[in-house]
Amino acid sequence: MAWEVLSIIGTIAFAISGAIVAMEEEYDILGVYILGIVTAFGGGAIRNLLIGVPVSALWEQGALFQIALVSITFVFLFPNLLLKHWKIWGSFSDAIGLSAFAIQGALYAVHMNHPVSAVIVAAVLTGSGGGMIRDLLAGRKPLVLKTEIYAVWAALGGLIIGMGWAEKPFTLYMLFAVLVACRVCSYMFNWKLPNRSIRSNS
Repeated sequence: MAWEVLSIIGTIAFAISGAIVAMEEEYDILGVYILGIVTAFGGGAIRNLLIGVPVSALWEQGALFQIALVSITFVFLFPNLLLKHWKIWGSFSDAIGLSAFAIQGALYAVHMNHPVSAVIVAAVLTGSGGGMIRDLLAGRKPLVLKTEIYAVWAALGGLIIGMGWAEKPFTLYMLFAVLVACRVCSYMFNWKLPNRSIRSNS
């Protein structure tokens, strides 16, 4: 049950995120739907390829595809209801998608009896893969590759699940809330990872 709920939350959040980014870049209706779908399912597709799940498994998620299409349609038909609040809620929506999909990806790897390292990779790819594809298709620098802390929270969720510290639905929902809070704090307080530039000052 926890897995299904997290999948739905992540799908809605990322589908909306992708659709709004497409509209910000002034894509047509086809581009809005493509970017929304790719954002919602791109991370899961990459994860499946790397941990040995058949790609065809992606097409078995008919209900989630319908949920994503409805979410994208709502954004496209009533953009003002979301766009006027997007600067406030956009990052929050992304945090929800990151956390929900990271946990879902980690659970997927655990159910396939993969080691902790693979569970962490699955969490990171599922949580941030769709966002990376979205940003690349929109001509933006992928958020996950910037100094802002993003994928670290997905990796943390993967580690906790891989170590068996969160298995029951209640603990999974608690982990979800903690990851969302950490992600929100990281952009509210401008937490960043160390970086170094090799550009010349001259």
